[in-house]
Amino acid sequence: MVGVQRKPAKASRFSRPEIRHMEMLLQEGKDLSDPNFHQKVADEFNRAPGRGQVESKTIQMQQVQRWFLSRLKFHKTEDATSRSSSKEVSPDGEESLTINALQSSNLPEENGEKVSEEVEMEFEAKSSRDMAWYDVSTFLAHRILSSGEVEVRVRFDGFGPEEDEWVIVRKGVRERSIPIESSECWKVKEGDIVLCFREKDEAANYFDAHVMQVERKMHDIRGCRCIYLVRYDHDQTEERVHLSRLCRRP
Repeated sequence: MVGVQRKPAKASRFSRPEIRHMEMLLQEGKDLSDPNFHQKVADEFNRAPGRGQVESKTIQMQQVQRWFLSRLKFHKTEDATSRSSSKEVSPDGEESLTINALQSSNLPEENGEKVSEEVEMEFEAKSSRDMAWYDVSTFLAHRILSSGEVEVRVRFDGFGPEEDEWVIVRKGVRERSIPIESSECWKVKEGDIVLCFREKDEAANYFDAHVMQVERKMHDIRGCRCIYLVRYDHDQTEERVHLSRLCRRP
């Protein structure tokens, strides 16, 4: 929409250790139907230093509940994909979502009435309006183009139906990027592709970028103090940023 700039979703992103902990709980076969379980997990995360003390970083019980729901659906989709004899492969060699996997997710066809349940904090999609990546709240429908490409209609987390977009799955839908912990800064090297938080012209968005240079520094009580020179893929501009603004690909 002309004149309207997107803002980052209000919901806080899970950190990598939090995701790893929830994956472990999922494997242990916990009772995921118990709301007290989801609240207990959220409370545990919010007690961590730097999380619950800042309101914008607080994890809500509903986020935990939806994460487990979407992860269960994701595993079912993976199983359906692995059983399929034909797999769609992207140019960089990574397997993308296949038609069979999309069909198994119970998404309606174009103009269908059925709407899938929310998939919060699990996938992200690229908007064609500003080339930024946003968390996916809901996959509304899917269709197959004459070229054979699969498109899904996406509702972005924190936005209304007027901002819904059709996105080509192979190019613009992927598992959500993960914030990088201070202890992992050594893993970020020149040439890496990252998702970088950028604030410009009263807009704040996440964009794909390449790491051009790394300036290693001693850590202090605030965490990683290294500086990364990144070049944004969509406009080729460069900026020096701290680790807290970077997310990595899963």
